[in-house]
Amino acid sequence: MEAARSARVRVVTSTNLDATAFDALAEGFSALGDPIRLQVLRLLAGGKCCVCDLRDEIDIAQNLLSYHLKVLREAGLVTASRRGRWVDYELAGPALAALRSALPEGEA
Repeated sequence: MEAARSARVRVVTSTNLDATAFDALAEGFSALGDPIRLQVLRLLAGGKCCVCDLRDEIDIAQNLLSYHLKVLREAGLVTASRRGRWVDYELAGPALAALRSALPEGEA
């Protein structure tokens, strides 16, 4: 599964974007369309964080937090690693960079 996410990021960062790459970009931008998920990303910008710490910072039910983390994982925006019974999350830098680079540059 992790290899599939890495492959998706490679396609998205390619200069020759095809339909698959646009679909992956749309999935990433769609995942950013929720205030809870944006809050999770803001917290993870400080570095790797245990899901229990995220739960302490975000006032939502555990099952709802798990759902939002799943959406972010499936979009390739965060990665998870198991540490015993705990799960740590961190930003997936390449995916976020790909989303940034997909935005058109314009003059302010």
